[in-house]
Amino acid sequence: MLTQTLRAALFALEDPDYAAFQRKLLPTLPPETVIGVRTPALRALARQYAKHPELDGFLNSLPHAYFDENQLHAFLLMEERDFARCMAGVERFLPRVDNWATCDQLSPRCFSRHKPELLTHVRCWLASGETYTVRFGVGMLLAHFLDGDFDPRFPAEVAAIRSDEYYVNMMVAWYFAAALAKQYEAALPWIEGRRLDPWTHNKAIQKALESRRVPQDRKALLRDLKVK
Repeated sequence: MLTQTLRAALFALEDPDYAAFQRKLLPTLPPETVIGVRTPALRALARQYAKHPELDGFLNSLPHAYFDENQLHAFLLMEERDFARCMAGVERFLPRVDNWATCDQLSPRCFSRHKPELLTHVRCWLASGETYTVRFGVGMLLAHFLDGDFDPRFPAEVAAIRSDEYYVNMMVAWYFAAALAKQYEAALPWIEGRRLDPWTHNKAIQKALESRRVPQDRKALLRDLKVK
């Protein structure tokens, strides 16, 4: 079966030093589930098997036992050019995503060509209540809807998210930091009005201050808006 073939391929690419490094970044995962395959090798493996006739067998064998299988799954979905097939695969996979790295790695290229359809799914993800599904939804707004397709309603939808989950609040902070760089006039009222929870508010400001895309005069204002 292809699942066994791919698992063997992943173990053949194992890098113990990289595995040790990744385990420190993935505290929510059991250490033994991290094989330690580097990203370029995962991308190459995904390209190699993207058209394999038994690929659906691997994509449907959820949940995967290893973090690296989840990473490979994400890269395989990113190779899919048909939006409907890709979205169906993403919807099957998202409930099984159990870490921030796989969540953030998953960014199908075909989404950029189908933004109206994508937005419908994004709003469902934001309302899901599932940590990494919500994080993914915010990430898609950040990746695809902060430039020409921006709408002032989007920051309001992100600001409305309330969660006790670090990985959700961190992505909300990243979103507003990016919005302060790309859509400053629309994003600033949410910071000036302190409409985010205090931790997320301060983290968004911190990330904006670290950004090279935010001018120094705006950074001076943002520093004064931190919640003490």
